[in-house]
Amino acid sequence: MAQEKHRTSLPELRHTAAHVLAYAVQDLFPEAKPTIGPAIENGFYYDFDRLHAFTPEDLELLEKRMREIVAADYEMTGRPVTREEAIERFEGNPYKVELARDIPEGEPITLYTIGEFTDLCRGGHAHTTGEIGALKLMNVAGAYWRGDEHNPMLQRIYGTAWYSQGELDSYLHQIEEAQKRDHRKLGQELDLFSIEDEAGGGLIFWHPKGAIMRGLIENFIRDGLRERGYLPVVTPHIMNEKIFEISGHLENYAENMFGVLEVEEQRFRLKPMNCPGHILIYQSHLRSYRDLPLRFSEFGTVYRFERSGVLHGLTRVRGFTQDDAHLFCMPEQLQGEFEQTVDEALRLMNAFGFTDVEYALSTRVGDLRCETDPIAEEAIRKALESHGFAYEIDAGGGAFYGPKLDINVRDAIGRKWQLGTVQVDFVLPQRFDLKYRGSEGDQTPVMIHRALAGSLERFFGILIEHYGGNFPAWIAPVQAVVTPISEHQIEYARSVRDNLHTRGFRVDVDESNEKLGYKIRHWKTQKVPYILVVGKQEAADGTINVNERGVEEKRTISVDAFAAELQSKVDSKQ
Repeated sequence: MAQEKHRTSLPELRHTAAHVLAYAVQDLFPEAKPTIGPAIENGFYYDFDRLHAFTPEDLELLEKRMREIVAADYEMTGRPVTREEAIERFEGNPYKVELARDIPEGEPITLYTIGEFTDLCRGGHAHTTGEIGALKLMNVAGAYWRGDEHNPMLQRIYGTAWYSQGELDSYLHQIEEAQKRDHRKLGQELDLFSIEDEAGGGLIFWHPKGAIMRGLIENFIRDGLRERGYLPVVTPHIMNEKIFEISGHLENYAENMFGVLEVEEQRFRLKPMNCPGHILIYQSHLRSYRDLPLRFSEFGTVYRFERSGVLHGLTRVRGFTQDDAHLFCMPEQLQGEFEQTVDEALRLMNAFGFTDVEYALSTRVGDLRCETDPIAEEAIRKALESHGFAYEIDAGGGAFYGPKLDINVRDAIGRKWQLGTVQVDFVLPQRFDLKYRGSEGDQTPVMIHRALAGSLERFFGILIEHYGGNFPAWIAPVQAVVTPISEHQIEYARSVRDNLHTRGFRVDVDESNEKLGYKIRHWKTQKVPYILVVGKQEAADGTINVNERGVEEKRTISVDAFAAELQSKVDSKQ
């Protein structure tokens, strides 16, 4: 059985677990109509049409029944059928009938059976139910049939399945830790940002502390851009719809764009991307090969239509700002330009504590693929190989205008996040008829699109969860709080704060009329890196008593010594 387990992938194992769930629901709640049940990252789900809501007690019963089905070690058997046979088999379930009718001509139609449960399915399973080493049902959520709000609302039961109980326990621990680190919860507790219902979902309001941190992130990125010769630009938030017709966004991306804004009989759109604006700046002058490479950068805010059901704090929003840049270069410059973007990505990830980085080369397939794709893919491969980076191939994951490099990170508790993207583009320069004067006449430049943090909102949300709100001193919105023991030391506390302010540090004074223990507990909950206690002796000696986050030992040092220590942490990005 152990060998069988390793021949079955986790997605196949979880797909089988979804069938086991539907089997259990059929046994315990025969009135519920099963619809679809795929494997997803870290688990699976199955959607059911049932009049009564599934309760936590129902999930306990279902989980018990699922374990019995797993223990029975039923073989998963499949057989091909005709469309008519499938429709007849599920004549009492309109959802399955609709699925059977929608299978394209020429594609196989198959039924898979475990025990007494048969489902319409394309395949990809474990050999037997007994291969599922451990499982757990997680929660119930609402879901529209086929994701369309005009269709019936179904009940989606989420679960997870693993090869072993140990792996399940580790995953559940990760979930528990993730709940503690939830950026929506910490964002409110630390007063970093909010989403105001009156303004609409998916729109972020940055509070002072969050705005300070965002500014620090932007400044760090700007420093790198300046060193590498990027030129700052700013483009409008709305543009004439014709621009997006030329770019191909209306053809390929319209469902992600907001609707038309009509002004004086002209049709405008909120921009979903910054690249068309940068292209127009390129077009505003005649360009020579001597001007290239030309690198434009912008912290550009874009707007994308996301349905309310998928909005999630900072990580899925409707308006967000990208650390966007577009490079225009000659074909022979492509390799070097792509490699320097990888260097800059590494600088960013290392500075913010993301040391576990993964790379994926996303290619285009089918009708999207064109003769320049191998050139773009080769540039990405060589850039990764020159750095000695391993990478995966994501076939079909490329953008409509070219292959791309996706930069993924794993956070402190092992979750994978997609952050930076770098794309090679031969298409948009042709669509906009971009030219530069070369030694042999007018030629078409190559474009590189790059956003290394991606969305600042999403990057910030991931950063909150990565650190659990315990930000390194160099980016903490408040680096230290001076806490006087009594009102008699307030003036001295202010002088310490002012001294540190003049050196460029972010320091507050706690002037509340609370006891010292309460003040210290409060600032610990605010996750401030340093609490500087000052009493009668410290005021007399010109010192501070340093309470450093995560360090048990307290120490009394001079203000100058503390300033030098904090500056060292800022300089080394700690």
